[in-house]
Amino acid sequence: MRFNTNVQNIYKLQSFNNKLDIITMRNLFLLLVLTLFFSCEKNDTNDVLPDVYVDETINLNLPQYIDLKTPSGWVYTNGGVNGIIIQNAGIGNPPYKAFDRACPNNDCAKSMNFDGGLRLKCSCDNSEYSIIDGSPQTAGNNHFAREYRVIVLNNSTLNITNY
Repeated sequence: MRFNTNVQNIYKLQSFNNKLDIITMRNLFLLLVLTLFFSCEKNDTNDVLPDVYVDETINLNLPQYIDLKTPSGWVYTNGGVNGIIIQNAGIGNPPYKAFDRACPNNDCAKSMNFDGGLRLKCSCDNSEYSIIDGSPQTAGNNHFAREYRVIVLNNSTLNITNY
């Protein structure tokens, strides 16, 4: 009789543990979903700039693009809203960065200029943006410079695209 009671108690305890495991897993899943929901933020990086189709192929063997063969070299090219600046950052895969020269914070007809260091500068309001990630470097600016994808097709050809 005593053995029977112990077996029944163990069975009840296992059943209770299974229910507790299900409740714990359900709570953990709910916590994960809520964390993901509240950690997401809207990325309003280019509200002012119009959407344009960009698909530029760059031949690094052409004289106007020869500076891109060396780290920290950069060039301006056509495309995008107000032209594109391409820089060989020297690191990363690919080591190239491409940004639209249109100022993302206001309706400015002039193109941003690159100082050769780490910043793009908008001549309309003197706002500055990082050449590393396009982030605004001037207080009060919320929009990032528009960055384009750079694909290395081979040793001498790049493709700049926004899709």
